[in-house]
Amino acid sequence: MSLTGTDAYSGRTGLPPLVAAAVELARRCGFAYSCRPEQGELLRLLAHGVGAGSIGETGTGYGVGLAWLRSGAHPDARLTSIERDPDRAAEVRSLMAGISGVTVVTGDWRDLPGAPFDLLVLDGGGQGKGTDEPLDPADWLRPGGTLVIDDFTPMGGWPPVFEGRPDAVRMRWLGHPDLATAEIRVTPTDATLVATYIR
Repeated sequence: MSLTGTDAYSGRTGLPPLVAAAVELARRCGFAYSCRPEQGELLRLLAHGVGAGSIGETGTGYGVGLAWLRSGAHPDARLTSIERDPDRAAEVRSLMAGISGVTVVTGDWRDLPGAPFDLLVLDGGGQGKGTDEPLDPADWLRPGGTLVIDDFTPMGGWPPVFEGRPDAVRMRWLGHPDLATAEIRVTPTDATLVATYIR
């Protein structure tokens, strides 16, 4: 989720058709928080690496991130996304009707079905940001599976800092004993953590 993610698509051409449709849905519904195009490109690439595996997403929004994932995924991959807002979930189910291998469910992120995943994108819970409890990778990922957490500012030194203090959330994921985690800068001002479950 990016605060101005939907606006970042203004003037963009050459988007995968499903992504363009999801962006248009987000615009029509006045939803500003879609994943940025650069983050979407990363999701598409990571989905491609899963092969005919299982992909999960928390926080469907209006389906822009899910559309990027589907656009990169193998035709036989299974994608499941969960959205707590029932109206949003219904809109995305309608958008994805007839798209093979995609399931959108309504509920809290903890109720996301289908674990363990080969790729899990945390965009609506499970990251440990704010008062949210972080998920345990052992419960959610297959060995060698990939975890993605976006919406960080790029690190400029160690320890990483957020609002003038050490960034405990980022440090938790970077130092997690069951994960090999790297930060990837997707724009000059946006970074994503990509982690491999190594236990």
